[in-house]
Amino acid sequence: MQNKTPLFTKLVEHASRNPIQFHIPAHKKGFGMPSEFSEFIGPNALSIDLINIAPLDDLHSPKGIIKEAQELAAQAFGADHTFFSVQGTSGAIMTMIMSVVGPGEKILVPRNAHKSIMAAIILSGAHPVFMHPEVDSNIGIMHGISVDTVRVTLDAHPDAKGVLLINPTYFGISCDLKSIVELSHQRGVPVIVDEAHGVLFQFHEQLPLSAMQAGADMAATSVHKLGGSMTQSSVLNVREGFVSPAHVQAVLSMLHTTSTSYLLLASLDVARKNMAVHGHELIDKVIRLAQGARRTINEEIPGMYCFGEEILQTSATFAHDPLKLNITVKELGVTGWEIEKILRTDFNIEVEMSDLYNILCIVTFGDTEETVEALLDALRQIAARFQLQEKQELPEVRIPSMPLLAVSPRDAFYNKRTEVVPLREAAGRIMAESVMVYPPGIPIIMPGEVITQDNIEYILENVKAGLPVQGPDDPNIEWIKVLK
Repeated sequence: MQNKTPLFTKLVEHASRNPIQFHIPAHKKGFGMPSEFSEFIGPNALSIDLINIAPLDDLHSPKGIIKEAQELAAQAFGADHTFFSVQGTSGAIMTMIMSVVGPGEKILVPRNAHKSIMAAIILSGAHPVFMHPEVDSNIGIMHGISVDTVRVTLDAHPDAKGVLLINPTYFGISCDLKSIVELSHQRGVPVIVDEAHGVLFQFHEQLPLSAMQAGADMAATSVHKLGGSMTQSSVLNVREGFVSPAHVQAVLSMLHTTSTSYLLLASLDVARKNMAVHGHELIDKVIRLAQGARRTINEEIPGMYCFGEEILQTSATFAHDPLKLNITVKELGVTGWEIEKILRTDFNIEVEMSDLYNILCIVTFGDTEETVEALLDALRQIAARFQLQEKQELPEVRIPSMPLLAVSPRDAFYNKRTEVVPLREAAGRIMAESVMVYPPGIPIIMPGEVITQDNIEYILENVKAGLPVQGPDDPNIEWIKVLK
């Protein structure tokens, strides 16, 4: 069954009929758009850039090929139901949250949550109860949430309607998800998972447990990030029991465009087939490439460190995705952002992200020994370059403190009684907007939180280092909006 691609196959058959189209999109197989674009994209792609006409089913009420494709995906991911998302994993995350909590209801959330989680909390009016993730002061990143932290937080908030977890983190660290799910279910509380970086977990025993394998109730899973589909295409996996799949479909439909991209949907169908049929052997190859790169960095490149399983010491750092190469460069006396720029300008290499201390590289099905060796060769040259220079003094490795939530994010965001003040003078004020470095998109301060001097200094450090700080109305991050 997993060899089938009902959605993609039907789209190709439909395009091969070459019907005369009196429906949107206006470009009509590319003939109605400028040739410089249509010739670059190609006629095949444009021929299946279609809409939900009867032969092609409707994502908002699937009864045909989309329904069949989603059922195959559910079997592959070990879910009871799988819903396709063309709003990315952000749309799936927002659907999860708005399916389990409403205005004033509590949801347990890690403080290192993606901005889409905060957006869903603002839209739903839910009350977030923030949990402290484990902090790694050596590397300068946040890891997962421990079982004890979830237990203590549930004890303090027995009326919580849901627990949200990030598994894995952006940097590839998984918590003891199975134990947390069992604990939460004993309290009658559903567990929903931001699984943006865990799409491959279902398909290889050397990777951490997937959310569905761990018994979670819902998981928003980015197929495009590591599974090979097109950017913006993801899935929402659902297990029946604590949540209603019909309600999830209704919420998803509220948040989704009605002009769903069949290019994105078809890429999900084909990527699912590839992972289900060939995933294990492909992941075998990628693990070998990534682990080889990790060994080379740690054994042969001075001043750089790429963590592996040696940091797995608690239930918050329970398992590791080896395909993530988080390379700490602080010993070279330069920031990760500077290393990213050198890789771009001198070696034509782009990385996933950088921060004050690290660069993050992701190894995927699309990599080869040649691409990985090109990265390693560039890192060798960079390390040699900075070994010969006098090291700059870098800021001490630290993570910003978790601010106090004084007002619900929704109330702060929609509050009309606001004023704009200089960031440097904002300590003690209540934030009315967000500030984050994107990627990874984890807010340093979010609406409703009390700004601390530590937060301000951390923001200024990132701005000074040239990192992509964003969020406030002021693009220069000199002024911020606070409550009066």
